[in-house]
Amino acid sequence: MNPADIQELPIKLTGNTQGLKASPLRRLERLGNRRTHAETIVTPELARALTEVSLEIQRQVGVLIDRRGDIKVVLVGDARSVFIPDLSAYRRGHTRLCGLRLVHTHLGGESLTDDDLTDLALLRLDFVTAIEVLDSGLPGAVYSAHLLPDNAAEEAWEVLKPTTVHQLGDDFLEQVDALEDEFARTRAQRPAGDNRDRAMLIHVSEEKVADQDDSLAELAELARSSGIEVVQTICQRRKVDPKFVIGKGKLKSAVIKAMQLGVEMLVFDLTLSPSQLSNLANFTDLKVVDRTQVILDIFAQRAVTREGKIQVELAQLRYILPKLGMKQTESAFSRLTGGIGSRGPGETKLEIDRRRVTDRINQLEREVKKLGGRRRLRRGMRSRRELPVVSIVGYTNAGKSTLLNQITQSDVVAQDVLFATLNPVSRRLRFPHDREIIITDTVGFIRSLPKELMAAFRTTLEELNEADVLLHVLNAASPQVEEQFTTTMEVIHELGLSETPCILALNKADQADPEILAGLQERYGGLPTCALDRPSLRPLLDEMERVLFSEAVLSR
Repeated sequence: MNPADIQELPIKLTGNTQGLKASPLRRLERLGNRRTHAETIVTPELARALTEVSLEIQRQVGVLIDRRGDIKVVLVGDARSVFIPDLSAYRRGHTRLCGLRLVHTHLGGESLTDDDLTDLALLRLDFVTAIEVLDSGLPGAVYSAHLLPDNAAEEAWEVLKPTTVHQLGDDFLEQVDALEDEFARTRAQRPAGDNRDRAMLIHVSEEKVADQDDSLAELAELARSSGIEVVQTICQRRKVDPKFVIGKGKLKSAVIKAMQLGVEMLVFDLTLSPSQLSNLANFTDLKVVDRTQVILDIFAQRAVTREGKIQVELAQLRYILPKLGMKQTESAFSRLTGGIGSRGPGETKLEIDRRRVTDRINQLEREVKKLGGRRRLRRGMRSRRELPVVSIVGYTNAGKSTLLNQITQSDVVAQDVLFATLNPVSRRLRFPHDREIIITDTVGFIRSLPKELMAAFRTTLEELNEADVLLHVLNAASPQVEEQFTTTMEVIHELGLSETPCILALNKADQADPEILAGLQERYGGLPTCALDRPSLRPLLDEMERVLFSEAVLSR
């Protein structure tokens, strides 16, 4: 760590100083002005100063020392532990140690405790060292530990053999440099120019193992579509913890593994509550995001039209409004500060942020209503021309846009990623006998679609209300084909479209298992298709023409 990158911590003496007499308090304050040898974990002189004052006040005393040998903070705890302040100014790189070592006293002669090792792991300390306080006030045994790079034994740290302050070597900086080099060597190398965030995916539920695996696979695909590199996945079968989502021990292991693998982000396979997000942000300085945030990020990247951008921003603001004032979200509102005044000097930043976000939400909702009016006008013009409408629906990345391009000879954006299409795209399709229809591609569905997105895209989904027939495109080759079918049908039901005639296209039939494809046909009566093979679409087009121009549909 470059010393120039380290900000000065404003408080030299911190912790449980209540009730201390003037003499030991002055000695503790003077400790903060000392310098020690950078090459040694702790010098005999500093160790004796710590143990003497610790014995006198009967509290643990510690110091945080940087790699130049400067004492940055003096810590005072109770008889069993010390209290470490926020070290975010030092924890700049998720892939490196933080540049500080913790040296503190133990009054009971015990070795390193679970709290010591937890602090070592979560704060990414260079070393943690405990010095035994003898009855004479002199330093006794010295216990130290450091983190370990990724290893076959999956050990998180190494606890060194006890020694004394006089036997400590002067190779501390060499050891730390060697550790960081080993951390860098054991991490997967990234191609030049690859700046994607590296993430660990975490799933917690009481579902069956197969369902958990399917959900994690979909989250991994969402992450890939968002531009996130998935490095590790963690799955825990248990009830979701209301505080940390995952068990605290498992979370600690995840944070340690993230350090070993160079992971910068934890992605949870559920929507985090404001309190859970706050607790996780306080537990680790890794980025913490949830499934909803990943989906919102994908939508933000895909939005190119004014309508799409408005709807995505509206969804984002609705999502972050309850989470205002939290550690990881304060910077998210910097772009909302321009052009809106404050009500008075006594108003807090949190109140200002909330009011500005609320005002922006109200403005965007008015714009969405205007866009909805224009869309209804266009739909009315189509109705007056008496052109039947087919709306393509289905799970995201099922091949809807590719199918539209094939049957209408269009060039709508079609990619092998989730949510490539956000706004409805309408094209004309001419059947024999001079029959024309309007066919519309809509945004894809996904299980647990964030309610913020459903609300923001309500004008987009209103297109489905005007459809004479729904064309449900199902990816027959997907391992989760049954779940995707169920999800789409649930959304159709929620939108009140259960009575609209529906044609099922079993897309990607060329990649599907023949037995599974036959089973789908038997259960749902779908038509096998391949959106890339135009001849395979002929039966589907014939069925569309038959259903569209039947008396029941024409009378709607």
